[in-house]
Amino acid sequence: MSPIPSPFATVPSTNADGLPVTPWTEEQKYLFDTRGWLAIPGVLDEADIEEMREFCYRLENEPDSLSPSERSTVGGPLQKLVDHPVVVGFMNEFVAHAPLASEDCYGFRLEGSFLALRPPGHDNFRPHGGRGMLNFPGNSHTYHVTDGRVSSGLTRVVWELAPVKHGQGGTLFMTGSHKAAFDSPASASDMNSPLWETYECPAGSVLFFTEAIRHTGAVWSNTDNDRVAIFHCYNTVGNKWHKWEPQAEVLAAMPPKRQTLFRPVYVQDNLVKNG
Repeated sequence: MSPIPSPFATVPSTNADGLPVTPWTEEQKYLFDTRGWLAIPGVLDEADIEEMREFCYRLENEPDSLSPSERSTVGGPLQKLVDHPVVVGFMNEFVAHAPLASEDCYGFRLEGSFLALRPPGHDNFRPHGGRGMLNFPGNSHTYHVTDGRVSSGLTRVVWELAPVKHGQGGTLFMTGSHKAAFDSPASASDMNSPLWETYECPAGSVLFFTEAIRHTGAVWSNTDNDRVAIFHCYNTVGNKWHKWEPQAEVLAAMPPKRQTLFRPVYVQDNLVKNG
């Protein structure tokens, strides 16, 4: 009998810039699976942080100062965040469909992206999500474990390009609710409920969470800086939730491997394999 092929046999080992993918540690995988979210501090270096943060303000306030190929949260210096080695390492483990992956093609898609520039006092408390094990068929806000493999469905990756202080405006989570069988209690309508958990991190950190978890923004009360964050949403190659696509000029400026993050949504033969 032939051995069962590894689910990681075909997933890419490098990103579009040729950088080796960063596999997640056993501890990171365990924490994400049990909690539904994980922040990894200090992933970007200072030069990248400064360039990207400045670009975000231009994108928000002076978009016409940028070329059409840059005018996007997946363009300009932000382009390399979409398949950063840490992101690809996570997606290979939790989201990718390995039979539709190769060294030239990711086994997952990026299906949504936006910039959050939030000044002190901005209120974004709107709890949603949770009960991700029991969503209706076709809803990609799901989280499943089958034969020791996790499928995180719709997954959010947030790049924090400015410091986040604990309890002063970072995303809030009802930890573990991506596996909940019950609706969240009424007490969770209070932003100060002890059911909500959050994080703190320096600029250049990255936050991962499954959209199956109950989560929300909060009041940004950090008076030292705005929140400057890029929100990306990833999904499997055969599913899509958001009505969003990158502009043609932005997509054309990407290397071919990065472009496979935005290929059409279908399964049969949806594989790029050069050479």
